[in-house]
Amino acid sequence: MSNYNFIERPRYTCALGGAIATVSALPKAVPILHAPPGCASNFTWTQAGGSGLQVGGYCGGLSMPGSNVQEREVVFGGVERLEEEIRNMFDVMQGDLYVVITSCVTEVIGDDVGSVVRPLQEQGVPIFFAETGGFRGNSYQGYDLVLQSLFKDFVEKTDKKQPRSVNLWGLTPFIDVFWRGNIAEIRRLLEKLGLTVNSFFTVDDSVAKIREAGSAALNIVVSEVVGQGAAQVAEEVHGTPYLSATLPVGPTATSAFLRQVGEALNLDATLVEEVIQYETKRYYSLLEPLADGFNDIDLQRYAVIIGDTNYAVSLTRFLADDLGWLPEIVGITDILEEEQQAQITGQLRKLASGLAPEVIFHTDGSVIADAARTHWRKKQPLAGKYTNPLNPSFVIGSALDRELAKDLGAGHLSVSFPVANRAVISRGYAGYNGGLTLIEDLISTIIIGR
Repeated sequence: MSNYNFIERPRYTCALGGAIATVSALPKAVPILHAPPGCASNFTWTQAGGSGLQVGGYCGGLSMPGSNVQEREVVFGGVERLEEEIRNMFDVMQGDLYVVITSCVTEVIGDDVGSVVRPLQEQGVPIFFAETGGFRGNSYQGYDLVLQSLFKDFVEKTDKKQPRSVNLWGLTPFIDVFWRGNIAEIRRLLEKLGLTVNSFFTVDDSVAKIREAGSAALNIVVSEVVGQGAAQVAEEVHGTPYLSATLPVGPTATSAFLRQVGEALNLDATLVEEVIQYETKRYYSLLEPLADGFNDIDLQRYAVIIGDTNYAVSLTRFLADDLGWLPEIVGITDILEEEQQAQITGQLRKLASGLAPEVIFHTDGSVIADAARTHWRKKQPLAGKYTNPLNPSFVIGSALDRELAKDLGAGHLSVSFPVANRAVISRGYAGYNGGLTLIEDLISTIIIGR
């Protein structure tokens, strides 16, 4: 019998899928896919099924133009086919930005996409390309590659920096299912500090503002893993320093985040503290009416958290340090270097609550689920009338983790990709408002059957 290892329950697509999602989310952008015919439709339905029914964009999804390369192009090259596709696309689609993204096939056969795109750039067409063959990594890498190309080939170079202007990224559109709400909340808070925020992917952004991203005084990456390559490229090409921070969820993390930004930009510390005090007071004022019910019904839970680094770390901190829950297992599904794993484990062992959950790194969600089941069994009492000491419990993960929740007799909320059992428009979990939204969703899941 063959000894192959199969990966079940993947939490992302390949690099091309992340690139498609990223370009689709840029304002009035048209992704031009240089790939075989199956790629676009596969990613479209994967995105729709995993992103809370969010799919497409201005010209994304099934409206996405593509070169539709066949055997002939594999043998003779697909550059002419791409040129033809772009000419025809200009006749039927109008965008503020065009981005050619490549696939495994067109990169393996060596198509020189730059030879097609650069003459158009010289003519003033707002276009650039990114080499995003699926073999280059997962969705997060595809996101990063598009941003790297954007800063290298599209953003204007300037020596004039705007001291109160910042760029914000680190949340992969659609793969972070709550990206719209998360970006909007972080942007709201940064603007309260008196900053002008270029966030690339919201309804408040534009291609004209993206062109000016090189004039920012600071790039803020709300991830310590995603978007780091783009931050380094922006620093090399445009001389813009960057700040990497964990996605802030709830009052403790968000207050620390705002202080980080204030220090990095040398903002008035009094203003920063005024914003923090106002938002914190508002947070607890809104939460206060829930407190008696929370305590009387005993809504504290033992928790399993499964997701990418952004969510797994941020939600664990929020549950332990703000909500008073008891995280037992943290499963992180990203592809990470050993050094990164050690750094993240260290962060999760320094929770303000003093809790130290078991941390598991694995790209196969079934391995994490098995580890959680084993952990729960070990906590079972050997004998006697007492129930499982890890009850009541709760699983925060993706739609793929419902089976685990059922096995543990736990509640379940889908937060990380894929989210197939919720519709999402502008909901988010970042910041002060996001913390309140997360509490609403968790508690509502617990009491919905009462």
